[in-house]
Amino acid sequence: MTLQEYDYARESPSKLAASCLLLALTMKNLGGWTPTLEYYSGYSAQDLRPLVKKLNFLLTYQPRDKLNAVRSKYSHRVFFEVAKVTPMDMLKLEEALTSC
Repeated sequence: MTLQEYDYARESPSKLAASCLLLALTMKNLGGWTPTLEYYSGYSAQDLRPLVKKLNFLLTYQPRDKLNAVRSKYSHRVFFEVAKVTPMDMLKLEEALTSC
């Protein structure tokens, strides 16, 4: 989804990927940002916090009439129906990120 949003073009691909991973881990309650992830990505959870919140906001307030093909594709079970995952509440996300 970020490929179609101009605001994300200025972010480095590695930081964007790391932020997406942190958001996914947080959404699925699979743990936080570990020292291993920090070492190999080069980013601390603190570095990723603003972008993670921005990504969750994108999921929360996405226009429903755009990108229907992308949403339809990733709603299929082959892709684990990731397009159907509900975004996190911003307050819960903030709490989870502060505990990382």
